[in-house]
Amino acid sequence: MAAGGTAAAGVAAVGLFVVACNAGGTGARDAGPARTDPVARATPSAGESTPPARKLVNPVALLRDDPKVSDTVKRDLKPCVKDEYPVDASYGKLTGGPANDVVVNVMTCGDAVGIGTYVYRQDGGAYENVFAAEAPAVYAEIDRGDLVLTKPVYGENDPMAYPSGEEVITYRWAGNKFTLHDQVHNDFSRAVGGDGDVDGSEQDPPAPSGN
Repeated sequence: MAAGGTAAAGVAAVGLFVVACNAGGTGARDAGPARTDPVARATPSAGESTPPARKLVNPVALLRDDPKVSDTVKRDLKPCVKDEYPVDASYGKLTGGPANDVVVNVMTCGDAVGIGTYVYRQDGGAYENVFAAEAPAVYAEIDRGDLVLTKPVYGENDPMAYPSGEEVITYRWAGNKFTLHDQVHNDFSRAVGGDGDVDGSEQDPPAPSGN
């Protein structure tokens, strides 16, 4: 994974802020956010069953109504072009509930750098925020039932466009909260775009928290 797209101009260091409700836990993405556009499917042949319709939510409305989303993120939650917001929404099984969970990533308009990621679990007719992480370049994805976050790691002299490495942190739902399942640290080459000495020391993963 190239390090170039993890840039977040004007930020000297990356921190991670975690909020959870009945869950805990809390990443950089260098090739842009995962696409969540609908995929065209062929019409089923005679005798084939039609897959059940996926229930979609309005991720912008979820974020605006969520007290766990910071005022800073809400202030930046504006359309980039017309009514197109810099928000990705992914649907899948994370918490073992009967309905799909929703992972929402909020990005900047100009360079699609993540600024916040959230997981919503359906509770009756409403959606509950069970995971939140707000930091430059944080991004989360659903991977075979796990929640996977990536975040850049910067040394003292690293330019923002070229972090020393990244942490890939996997969380798994256990009972009523996310728990740390796996952590991978990747060091990037110093020969590509680096200026000065690089400190690629590992950082501790975000500690899960919950009520």
